[in-house]
Amino acid sequence: MPHSKPVVGIMACNRTVGVENAHAVMERYVRAATVYGDCHALLIPPMADGFSSAALTARLDGLMLTGSPSNVQSELYGGEGGDGPFDEGRDAVSMGMIECMVTLGKPVFGICRGFQEINVVLGGTLRGDVGFGAHNGANGIDHHAPDGTDFFALFDNSHEVALTPDGVLEGVYGRDTLRVNSVHYQGVDRLGEGLSVEAVAPDGLIEAFSANISGSQVLGVQWHPEWHTDTQPESQAWFRMMGQALRGLPLR
Repeated sequence: MPHSKPVVGIMACNRTVGVENAHAVMERYVRAATVYGDCHALLIPPMADGFSSAALTARLDGLMLTGSPSNVQSELYGGEGGDGPFDEGRDAVSMGMIECMVTLGKPVFGICRGFQEINVVLGGTLRGDVGFGAHNGANGIDHHAPDGTDFFALFDNSHEVALTPDGVLEGVYGRDTLRVNSVHYQGVDRLGEGLSVEAVAPDGLIEAFSANISGSQVLGVQWHPEWHTDTQPESQAWFRMMGQALRGLPLR
């Protein structure tokens, strides 16, 4: 009997289609995960009513949290205000899923918003002042393209990150820097408990982290490895690493 592929749960968002609400995941996330992670995918609805994170996590081999146009609500990490749009259903479901997956010792991978969600669940906080023109720190850079930029050009905004010596990502890529796309308004302020920094932007902003929490392998990146994955060997390597984790293999 052939060996079955692992199943990754992929977090969906609430989107308006016409006059109705829909649960959606951009195809690029699913394709990158299934092709380069060599796995099956199950889309997770962002609808808290009647949803049981515990029941679903028992059926999954891992969790991938996608990026999204929405921001994490500031009250979830003790902040105030903050700019929308927000997605309360996604917040509730994704954070419950992260907690259950970590409790069961299963892998959790986060991209952009997903990276931020992991940080919040583990007790970290976020900042909302890293968009275009913010230029925080001594080596200020733009973490988002200017408002009004064409959608496809958004992902042309990029910068280098310094990879942590002897970290997971340095081991995967075999070098100490990596050029990444940058499409975000929020970023890590205080790092969550148990997380180790994997990459830092020139202005000091944390761009990636990892952890092993009671056997749960956790990896989050602020950039978008799912964007044009077919032409990006580094992004392909990221999803292959996720596929290995789904099979119970260590990140390094």
